[in-house]
Amino acid sequence: MARDKVPDPLSYLQATDIATRAAELLTQAATQLRPDVRGALTAALARERTERGRAVLKALLDNDEIARRDGVPICQDTGTTWIRLELAAGNYVAGDLQAACDTSCGEASQRAGLRNSLVFDAYGDRRNTQTNTPVFIDLVQTTAEVTCLHVMLKGAGSDNASRIVMLDPDSTDDDIEAAVLAAVREKASMACPPLIIGIGIGGTFDTVGKLSKRALLRPLTAAPSEPRVAALQERLLAAVNATGIGPAALGGDTTALAVQIQTAPCHIAAKPLAINLCCNALRSQTISFSA
Repeated sequence: MARDKVPDPLSYLQATDIATRAAELLTQAATQLRPDVRGALTAALARERTERGRAVLKALLDNDEIARRDGVPICQDTGTTWIRLELAAGNYVAGDLQAACDTSCGEASQRAGLRNSLVFDAYGDRRNTQTNTPVFIDLVQTTAEVTCLHVMLKGAGSDNASRIVMLDPDSTDDDIEAAVLAAVREKASMACPPLIIGIGIGGTFDTVGKLSKRALLRPLTAAPSEPRVAALQERLLAAVNATGIGPAALGGDTTALAVQIQTAPCHIAAKPLAINLCCNALRSQTISFSA
């Protein structure tokens, strides 16, 4: 019987090295907006017709400049840390990735002055962990040539405003729009608009939420490859901005900066929909590297 092929040791990535990189990205995400998000805010300021809306957008841009200059958090809710590691073909992780990331990211959180926002257990023990950990990790094997590491910080205000809807399989774009608008009208004011809305369509009940987070990782300037998805993004963005909720929910043209959609296969009898209302401080950073 042939033995299983042993991976080339050179293709191993050390958990401690990955954790060090994740900690660096965490600090960057906490203290500076992504260039595409800042660009979207700048463009929204140029378009916004209301005085209050312009004042809010200007304040958000000023806030980003101060955070960058002084190395302080963009937002007081420094949130949960989500790490998505997309391993290249033939790459493997050596060591305890969870423990390594908890250590490195916990230390980085303290150095950066981030608020401790996690409890030991949602139901049984709501004492603060005092370390802003554990971090939440998704480890994915891919066919790509390089490994990609994403770090996102997500506050509770926007997470609490998000939702999952299990649509009927024959639901239409009208139904998707109705579900998105219901979430926006009910919860947008709690999620610090202008929003960036991540939409997941497909998968299962437990995976569609991750789809919506992956949508938020994509640059706001990058259009989907499928024209139908791009058209739905534009339609939903127009519908959300037509609500007039506006920046900081004070009224205006800019309730959302972008709608990002990620789709996936699903069961013939299902059409899961995740509506991820992200606040104006979309805090994520990404790097690619090889073993």
